Amino acid sequence: VLGAPALGDPGPLEDVVIDRYYIPKICLREAQMGDFIRYHYNGTFKDGKKFDSSYDRGATVAGVVGVGRLITGMDRGLQGMCVNERRHLIVPPHLGYGSIGVAGLIPPDATLYFDVVMLDIWNKNDKLQITTLSKPERCNRTVENSDFVRYHYNGTLLDGTPFDSSYSKGSTYDTYVGTGWLIKGMDQGLLGMCAGEKRSIIIPPFLAYGEKGYGTVIPPQASLVFSVLLVDFHNPKDGVFLEHLEVPESCKRRAVTGDFVRYHYNGTLMDGTLFDSSYSRNQTYNTYIGKGYIIPGMDQGLQGVCVGEHRRVVIPPHLAYGENGAGDKIPGSAVLIFDVHIIDFHNPEDLVEIETVFRPEGCNVTTRDRDFVRYHYNCSLLDGTRLFSSHDYEKPQEVTLGANKVIEGLNRGLLDMCAGERRVLIIPPHLGHGESGARGVPGSAVLRFEVELISMEEGVPEGYLFIWHGDPPASLFEQMDLNKDGEIPADEFSTFIKTQVAEGKGRLMPSSDPEKVIADMFQNQDRNQDGKITPDELKLKSDEDREKIHEEL
Repeated sequence: VLGAPALGDPGPLEDVVIDRYYIPKICLREAQMGDFIRYHYNGTFKDGKKFDSSYDRGATVAGVVGVGRLITGMDRGLQGMCVNERRHLIVPPHLGYGSIGVAGLIPPDATLYFDVVMLDIWNKNDKLQITTLSKPERCNRTVENSDFVRYHYNGTLLDGTPFDSSYSKGSTYDTYVGTGWLIKGMDQGLLGMCAGEKRSIIIPPFLAYGEKGYGTVIPPQASLVFSVLLVDFHNPKDGVFLEHLEVPESCKRRAVTGDFVRYHYNGTLMDGTLFDSSYSRNQTYNTYIGKGYIIPGMDQGLQGVCVGEHRRVVIPPHLAYGENGAGDKIPGSAVLIFDVHIIDFHNPEDLVEIETVFRPEGCNVTTRDRDFVRYHYNCSLLDGTRLFSSHDYEKPQEVTLGANKVIEGLNRGLLDMCAGERRVLIIPPHLGHGESGARGVPGSAVLRFEVELISMEEGVPEGYLFIWHGDPPASLFEQMDLNKDGEIPADEFSTFIKTQVAEGKGRLMPSSDPEKVIADMFQNQDRNQDGKITPDELKLKSDEDREKIHEEL
């Protein structure tokens, strides 16, 4: 306290005068006797003449406070200071260099004035100070010794001076924990962290760079403060980790090596960063599993999946893209998380899977190749996506089996059915619409058909439009020539064929349009296309086939 001039000289000081002209709002710790401290100062006389400065030397002062290693006035004046606090100290001679002074620097009985800023405080009994700033709700695993970690950090001295940052380098710091690759304090400070966790780690010098410091950025005896975000971690011994998020109650079959799987996925890093998604392309990812077409971790992670299953596959980098990463979205040594939804899968050796839902009693007559059938159907993907239904139309679907008018798997599924029978058919893509798919049907899709056979008509052999139930008439032309004029026009031909069918002597190829079948028969026999059939033109199909064989011979 400066006395008013009217009071005169207050006389010599008995103790150190302390002016705390700047006190930080947050003071986590005050310097106590026996603490190690680092500080900067300017030393002047009363007239303002400088006698010493740590700034001029370009190095802070480090030492122990309150144990007699400093002049008494400085020892007293530094106690109780906070980091970043600034003080003016007035040290009387008897608490400074006394009546002797310092030759050539400080005269005898000199009062000393110090401007001090405290930069660091620590004690040899200090431990690591860890503060959790944020932590994910889910934490299935924490860092252990020998784990490989990827983290971002900002590094500062205790006074807030930055010395390093991974963010400025644009990449994480990647290293093993507990193997001596890090300073001891960081090795300890990372233990127990979750991926996505943020921590503040205050490391005393003896667990950091100690008396030597590090280069020009970390002075000797400096406490370090790291703000750390753990991006991900793994252990070189890790395998694939599976989490079954949703498994259908009914799972009749599980995928194995060699199966072809169609699935949707979201791919993220451990911190939640999305790097790829099949949903964004509106297209499933389709591949064989266990054959090396995908990263090893996914090859393993898809083993045993069910159709409709939701599964999380966590893949360590040595089973993913390794140290190099992939492109600009997957960093080196990154753990990958795939949230997978299995749409369907099949094996190239699969046949049509047939489940009979209902079969009428007394089922003696069943469908065969070349039969004409009418049926209703609902077609969907295995995930339940509806594709087509005959119920959307006025009448059932009609087809001749074996005539290549429907996909092969459906054709097979309609064989050996009774009228009124209902089935569920699972048709693999190689018996469906193949790799290319069809309008409304994705490539390589497994199809599910619900079919009900409404009716059937016995068919005729391939290439025939009409067959006789017995032997044909010996004088076929004469019987067809109803008016006996030596030629058979279309109306006579039609009348004759309809009569044979009505009398049960023969049958037409089943069709929804018998008139067209008869017209086709007539056109086949009217070889010169003059609208009538002559005796030379009329030939049985069986005779035609024998003539062709003879010609080939």
